[in-house]
Amino acid sequence: MKIKTEEIKSIIRQEIEGYKSELDVSETGTVIEVGDGIARLYGLENAMAGEMLEFENGAHGLVFNLEENTIGAVILGDFLTIEEGHTVKRLNRVLAVPVGDELLGRVVNPLGVPIDGKGPINSDKMRPVEIIAPGIADRQPVKEPLQTGLKSIDAMTPIGRGQRELIIGDRKTGKTAIAVDAIINQKNTDVICIYVAIGQKASTVAGVVEKLEQHGAMDYTIVVAANASDPAPLQYIAPYAGCAMGEYFMFEKHGHALCVYDDLSKQANSYRELSLLMRRPPGREAYPGDIFYCHSRLLERACKMSDDLGAGSLTALPIIETQEGEVSAYIPTNVISITDGQIYLQPNLFASGLRPAVDVGISVSRVGGNAQIKAMKKFAGSLRLDLAQYRELEAFAQLGTELDASTQKQLDRGERLYEILKQKQYEPMLVEEQVAIIYAGTQGFLDKVAVEDVKEFEAEFIKYMRDSHSDLLEEISSSGVMQNEEKFSKVTADYVQDFLSRKSAAGASA
Repeated sequence: MKIKTEEIKSIIRQEIEGYKSELDVSETGTVIEVGDGIARLYGLENAMAGEMLEFENGAHGLVFNLEENTIGAVILGDFLTIEEGHTVKRLNRVLAVPVGDELLGRVVNPLGVPIDGKGPINSDKMRPVEIIAPGIADRQPVKEPLQTGLKSIDAMTPIGRGQRELIIGDRKTGKTAIAVDAIINQKNTDVICIYVAIGQKASTVAGVVEKLEQHGAMDYTIVVAANASDPAPLQYIAPYAGCAMGEYFMFEKHGHALCVYDDLSKQANSYRELSLLMRRPPGREAYPGDIFYCHSRLLERACKMSDDLGAGSLTALPIIETQEGEVSAYIPTNVISITDGQIYLQPNLFASGLRPAVDVGISVSRVGGNAQIKAMKKFAGSLRLDLAQYRELEAFAQLGTELDASTQKQLDRGERLYEILKQKQYEPMLVEEQVAIIYAGTQGFLDKVAVEDVKEFEAEFIKYMRDSHSDLLEEISSSGVMQNEEKFSKVTADYVQDFLSRKSAAGASA
């Protein structure tokens, strides 16, 4: 029986069209050494720096070192079950994390895997963890305020959307408290928050999440946690992963995001650990030579985009822990030189009861009044100077010398201004209420109120303004300007008089 050529051709064509390749042609290599979260690999000749790898046990890795005959990789997961001789394959892609609205309210690890027990995250959008920061032409100046709700910061070291403001201080001085208050204060605004916890105890992170839930802040917050028990590679990539999640809202949604990195000292330690294990040459304080680049390429990604590109913003609040107030150490000086200002917290101020314990002398914001509403800029302008003069005179007054009337007046004013700046944790204030009490303090209305009564006066005065003169507060809130200063002055003076008469009456009856 003869088979026609045409029939053979049609059969072959059908077979070829129906053929689906099941072959996996990815390049593979072999583990020749493994331990402490890193692996040395042989055979991946075409691997690129920063490329993703997959180990035999399913764990992912990241190409870290490219050497003559081998590759150094960091392992992002379980490295205890990886053994010498195991195979590893290239994935031909860079490290990326899931992003999107689906992550809001969730606690995830730096790979975007949920660790809060609330089920999987159904996000189909991914963003690379490392990108080149937007250039100068793609940005615009920082001029839109990002209110933290803390008087000492919003009045003297204001933060703008797109700014990078460092929070620096010794341990237990309230650094995380400032960041958490700033997140809570973004309620009812259009700012999405990302809190990145690096190298902290899981119980500490759980406490922060609980506080955010109590104040309804988890609705617009993503928590990225690389706990102290996690391997160094995860702690190293955590801030970049959090930044990528925030960038989605800036680039794709043209919205505003706030990233808190708590804290970059621990991330620097994990990067140092990886670099030393990889035999990279150590530099100052045993950190590798590119530790500055490690932080600069992260913080440069925070910016205010130009109007042509959607005018979105990403604000960064990096946290650095100092040892015994040593601001001139390697990592603190690096990050200070990258950021647009720093909020410096002092242990002795914290111990003396001034909380938040902001040292107004060396805390600065390089954006300054551009990131304040006009009313705050006008009335808080003299605040820093008044407090600096008070600090100077306070040391002089302790000598017990006779003081003239003007010096005594400055001391009395300074004491009351310090009382005004004290604020309880988890109680951020609206900007118009901050302006009201700072106006009362800087314009001298509180000079006759006893120092111990200032906090009581503040609480009652704000409540009175809210109940009886909400129009004056609304005016500041909507326009940013105190348009009817004469009326505001009269209302404040009348209330001070009423408060003093009530106090004296209570004292007389007692």
